[in-house]
Amino acid sequence: MTTSGSVPHGTVDGPDPAADAPARPTHRQIVTVLSGLMVGMFLAALDQTVVASALRTIADDLHGLTAQAWVTTAYLVTGTIVSPLYGKLSDIYGRRPVYLSAIVLFAAGSLLCGFATSIYELAAFRAVQGLGGGGLMSLAMTIIADLTSPRERGRYQGYITAVFAGASIAGPLVGGLFAGQATLWGLDGWRWIFLLNVPLAALALLVVLRVLHVPHRPVRHRLDYGGAAALAVGIVPLLVVTEQGRAWGWGSGRALTGYALGLVGLVAFVLIERRMGDAALLPMRLFRIRAFRLGSVLHFTVGIPMFGAMTTLPLYLQLAQGMSPMRAGLATLPTVVANVSVTLLVGRLMARTGKFKIHLVAGVGSLTLALLVFATLRADSPLWYVSVGMLFMGAGLGAAMQTITTLAQSEVPRADMGAATASVNFFRSNGGTVGAAAFLSVLFSLAGPRIAERLAAAQSDPSFGRLAGEPENARALDGVLRPDGGVDLEDSAFLRALDPRVAHPFLDGYVSALQVVFLAGAAVGLVALVIAVWRVPDTRLSAD
Repeated sequence: MTTSGSVPHGTVDGPDPAADAPARPTHRQIVTVLSGLMVGMFLAALDQTVVASALRTIADDLHGLTAQAWVTTAYLVTGTIVSPLYGKLSDIYGRRPVYLSAIVLFAAGSLLCGFATSIYELAAFRAVQGLGGGGLMSLAMTIIADLTSPRERGRYQGYITAVFAGASIAGPLVGGLFAGQATLWGLDGWRWIFLLNVPLAALALLVVLRVLHVPHRPVRHRLDYGGAAALAVGIVPLLVVTEQGRAWGWGSGRALTGYALGLVGLVAFVLIERRMGDAALLPMRLFRIRAFRLGSVLHFTVGIPMFGAMTTLPLYLQLAQGMSPMRAGLATLPTVVANVSVTLLVGRLMARTGKFKIHLVAGVGSLTLALLVFATLRADSPLWYVSVGMLFMGAGLGAAMQTITTLAQSEVPRADMGAATASVNFFRSNGGTVGAAAFLSVLFSLAGPRIAERLAAAQSDPSFGRLAGEPENARALDGVLRPDGGVDLEDSAFLRALDPRVAHPFLDGYVSALQVVFLAGAAVGLVALVIAVWRVPDTRLSAD
């Protein structure tokens, strides 16, 4: 196998027919390449699970609980925008050097995150992280598609899911350990969550340099920077409105300006993509392929409840159930176990039978059922009941995500595999960005009024007033209750110091808002299920 390189002089545009069907590498060669990919992907996956488990602590420390959506969405936005660019760049320069660049960018963003001084500064540095993270997942899937037949892909994508599962186990432990430390070696404990990525990135670089050697046939592309800029103009204002709309007012002048800018950016993006042709960030001709269209739509639709639930479920465990970040992370192990088991099983079944629709439908249905279970949670729900929802969610994601990717890749020419895989990841990341921002925005839009209602009802009971007036409870509530009857939700740390009877109206209001959020996610999942049942063809994957 040869090392990828830059475009040589004299390379002509277009695919070489003789290269369309290269000799298949052996299983041992594929696993060797996978070992390099898995180290890089573990870096990104570990970061996401660590941050998710510690985000409440980070937001409390930086006094930005209601703005924490930016920490997640900033990463997803930049990752979403650059993901298709990575596909193009890797087609030109080869998979390995571009993958190495993604690791370096990710490490630089991590280092900056470790020294953030506000929630918005942290979000900006997470955006830098996303510039690298956007390439780690999409390029790994592209390289697997380069080396395997459509039927084999589920089997090898299962290895990657196993990496995410390992990160899901290690992440909460690491995140909980660091977030639980007030200071560590002179810095806030949670800062080491990001700083830990720097030595891990150095290890990933060494492993990738050693083992990631894949054949590369250079393809000339123009890079669609105009499309990337237009996409940023389209996405960012809409996300700003999603996050700030509850404070501005959804029909305010600033909100309307955001809607207008977003619309202009999206229209400009479509026009630029049409003009760029094959060089487009999202080549329009790919949308003439039915399987690619369906895969893109399903990735976006399923991404909304998936990322939304992954963002808000830790809040339920830590706020309503009173768990520490580490305990909350460990409580999500049913999701991990179900995810790994179902991913590996479905991958083998697809490799054996070539059928994928049944697994896709079952996966989306299981995810939708999980959101319905979460929508019935109460502040005092037993952990076994929460775990039932987690099992459904893990099984659903394990069956759905790899089959949707396989669907989108199944009819795409090999020469377009890099752009196509990056494009479907683009739609999944877009769905995730919308889901994370919308879920948290709706949550905190509803939580304040619902907490205020429950407090007003509780205060009609004299015994509640006496409890709330006790010195320890009064100190905890100082600054939380506003003169207008509202509630300051920027820092939830006061809940730990309250008598459980005084904390109950706060927790009940939070959980009431979460129920609405999960119910909305289930509705989106139901839309995806209808698409999967009625539109996805029941075809058999090629073994070639």
